[in-house]
Amino acid sequence: MTTVRQRRGGKVTEAAEHQPSEEKNVKSDGKVLSDHTGGKLWNILSLTLGGIVAIGLGLLTSVYVATLHENDLWFSNIKEVEREISFRTECGLYYSYYKQMIQAASIQQGIVNCKQYLEPVYFYIYTLFGLQAVYVIALYVTSWLLSGTWLSGLLAACWYITNRIHTTRVEFTIPLRENWALPFFAVQIAAITYLLRTHLQPAQERLTLLAVFIATFLFSLTWQFNQFMMLIQALALFIPDCFDMLPTAKVTWLYIIQISGLLLVCVLQFFNSMILGSLLISFNASILIARAIQKNLKKGNLLNRLGKLILHVLLVSSLTLLVNKFIKKSLNLESDEHIFKFLKAKFGFGATRDFDANLYLCEEAFGLLPLNTFSRLSDTLLFYVYIFSLFPMTVAALIVAFRNLSGSNQVQEKAEEYTIILKPDAAYNLIHTVLFGCLALSTMRMKYLWTSHMCVFASFGLCSTEVWRLILKCVHLYTSQRTQVIKYSIPIITLLYISYKFWPGIMDELSELREFYDPDTVELMNWIKSNTPNTAVFAGSMQLLAGVKLCTGRTLTNHPHYEDKHLRERTKQIYQIYAKRSPEDVYRILRSFGTDYVILEDSICYERRHSRGCRLRDLLDIANGHIMDGLGENEPDLKPSLYPRFCEEIKKNLPSYTLHFTRVFQNKTFHVYKLAKHK
Repeated sequence: MTTVRQRRGGKVTEAAEHQPSEEKNVKSDGKVLSDHTGGKLWNILSLTLGGIVAIGLGLLTSVYVATLHENDLWFSNIKEVEREISFRTECGLYYSYYKQMIQAASIQQGIVNCKQYLEPVYFYIYTLFGLQAVYVIALYVTSWLLSGTWLSGLLAACWYITNRIHTTRVEFTIPLRENWALPFFAVQIAAITYLLRTHLQPAQERLTLLAVFIATFLFSLTWQFNQFMMLIQALALFIPDCFDMLPTAKVTWLYIIQISGLLLVCVLQFFNSMILGSLLISFNASILIARAIQKNLKKGNLLNRLGKLILHVLLVSSLTLLVNKFIKKSLNLESDEHIFKFLKAKFGFGATRDFDANLYLCEEAFGLLPLNTFSRLSDTLLFYVYIFSLFPMTVAALIVAFRNLSGSNQVQEKAEEYTIILKPDAAYNLIHTVLFGCLALSTMRMKYLWTSHMCVFASFGLCSTEVWRLILKCVHLYTSQRTQVIKYSIPIITLLYISYKFWPGIMDELSELREFYDPDTVELMNWIKSNTPNTAVFAGSMQLLAGVKLCTGRTLTNHPHYEDKHLRERTKQIYQIYAKRSPEDVYRILRSFGTDYVILEDSICYERRHSRGCRLRDLLDIANGHIMDGLGENEPDLKPSLYPRFCEEIKKNLPSYTLHFTRVFQNKTFHVYKLAKHK
């Protein structure tokens, strides 16, 4: 247009019209360039500062939990045997393998010889406390990715720390497998959140998939419940994918990564049968098969799509059960049958007398989540903000799901605002937090998977531009400036409130000093090391024997690794020492496993921690068909036992008992008997 005018209007007109336009363009281009440069510098500064804050918070969390552990036990001052006893129950078993490894000559000559720089026990616990830094950084990054501001990550990390009792138990159960695994699970969730973002370059996508695979593999390698957690995660991918909320190609890759990660772990764990028979492998394989069978799954009108979706869900469910049944039948797998018996009894699909299932049912950790958990989480405002974030996101998800299924242009226009709020990464995290919330409500021990993600989701909702925009539009108060002010001011006020209310308590906690004290167990371990041969075989409770293995290195008849069917059966037989059985029966059972010494614990024989029906001796009586001790009802088909309770009667030193068992050690808590070796 300008050129035409110049040719028609002559040179004077050309100069008069062209010069101001050129100056205007130069000024405009300069402003754009300046804004672009300024924006880029601000992004770099924000990224750098946010990264420093993330690393700083992660390291502070590690130091915090390490200090709490030291203050609680005076770990640096107690003897080695006391340090090892402090690793209670299965924790002692896991640490014993590390101790066994560093004491092996070939390893000492290789890469694990750190004794000249740091005691092995400190290398071990500091590694786990260091993983807490990884955990917090991963939560921080996930929240940052979802909201677009590192202020959200800061809030998530602060909530994780101030709700520590409900988000982690690392400082008092250090070697538990979940403490190794959950940091990698958090890294995996962060990587999946990044992967589900739009407009990723192919190279970025490939690197992110690699990160997801590595994190999935490490998570699977370090925790026995990995397959169940990833099954829920697979459902968290499957549900939004069915409603077109996630890119199908990326979801397919995630299914494949889960399967390949588990199979690699299976190989490294000497073909762990429990992994091969997992529902996760069957479920993911069934989804891939169902997709190949059902074409044009995501095309058609509302009724057509609903019909296809229902058929797809039925097909995947049926295939999952068939594939899983086929694998277990073909390979004769029974490793996880106790878990399904436990689930059936827990959710009211029939009572069970199965000893293994009842062990889980009677533990408080496997019961329902106590209601006072929510009041405690509300003290830091976490639960209130979580519900505040969850409600609009859930509404948005329902509207977007309906829009995607209907395919109507009119519905799509009305739902456009909700599509903006529910991006693929937000959609996945929404379903993830809902499903893991259901798991936590049903099983208290699994709350740590939910509460940590609750910190992420709540901080994301409080710092999200899209969430505030939607809320302000609903009440007709929306302006861009008001949204930005609220987005930053509310989280800052929340952080100030948390600091004001909980900082004094944290300081008091860090100044509180205690000391480890368990003289009876120390005396027992010292006696075993001094008075029994190195080749002696010990029987007793799973929890105590883990400590015996760690502190003395003696051979055990059973231990807390409860995912092996034969070991479960062996444990039930060993536990007949607390049942109503004859001395001859108990002696025969113990000798069949090569037992030289048996340790009886008064805390089990006369247990009062559980109510009647859930004491270990009650579970054994029920499994053996015997009437339980004490006042109360018994099932009609239970019969009185012909023999008294072994753990009580043996202390009377009757001839029928002394013929097979000789007491060689006794204190207020433990009684050790040596088994006679009859020809």
